[in-house]
Amino acid sequence: MQSFGKIYFIGAGPGDPSLLTVKAANVLRKADVVITDRLVSEEILTEYVNSSAEIIPVGKQGASQVSASQKEINDLLVEYANQYEIIVRLKGGDVSLFSNILDELETLSQAGISYEIIPGITAVSGAAAYTGIPLTARGFATGVRILTYYQNTAIADELWKELAKFNDTLVFYMSGKSLRKVVSKLLTAGADGEIPFVVVEQATTPNQYIHQYTLQDFFFKNDEPEFMSPSLVIIGRVTSLYQQFAWLPQGERIEYFTNLEELNRTIEINNGYQTYSNVSRA
Repeated sequence: MQSFGKIYFIGAGPGDPSLLTVKAANVLRKADVVITDRLVSEEILTEYVNSSAEIIPVGKQGASQVSASQKEINDLLVEYANQYEIIVRLKGGDVSLFSNILDELETLSQAGISYEIIPGITAVSGAAAYTGIPLTARGFATGVRILTYYQNTAIADELWKELAKFNDTLVFYMSGKSLRKVVSKLLTAGADGEIPFVVVEQATTPNQYIHQYTLQDFFFKNDEPEFMSPSLVIIGRVTSLYQQFAWLPQGERIEYFTNLEELNRTIEINNGYQTYSNVSRA
């Protein structure tokens, strides 16, 4: 009977390495292999992963030729589960929120490979805490809607009308490039143009940077050609509290997370797969 190792899906948190959970850190110290996304602090890889572990970067980055396909990642999980006892699939934020964990879980289930899911602090909870924005502040919002919007995202007109009432705080993941369309959709659906919102770049890192707008002035004030990745959009009355309760100073608008194009220059090719070679090993 085939004997497999175990896959641990771990949420690395939104950026600040000290937000890694104790359980996640304990598993990383025992891992034989770590298959990691791009949006993971390098400090986590250098401080918490044992020196003998193999680190495989499989991050995705828009317009990058070195991004790993989902099939390649699925194949890696099965291959390493055939060779090692403890394999970590490390993802930014929390593994269950806007990640491709479903594809990977289906692959492991079909192959009969055991797994465990270890949650991480989400990007939205990290961004809310590090901007001082209480997402469900009494009198400002009754709940939170967590969404994403691409050019081909299907959101019905009736749902836009409901969202435009702003009874809830709206949080948009991975929507920086389509933000003009989001704002336009909300205004067309009847949203009050005075509704404020923020765009949080690289939340919880030293380079966290906040852009502030209202729906109606966004098209006039937005002079940024592109928001830095990762960016989170928080729209709603609660964002008016940002200036009052912000505690983290604005960071520099420079990359905190490793750029895949730069990372590719320091990657060794090992048995046809990419092995992280610029992590310092004590």
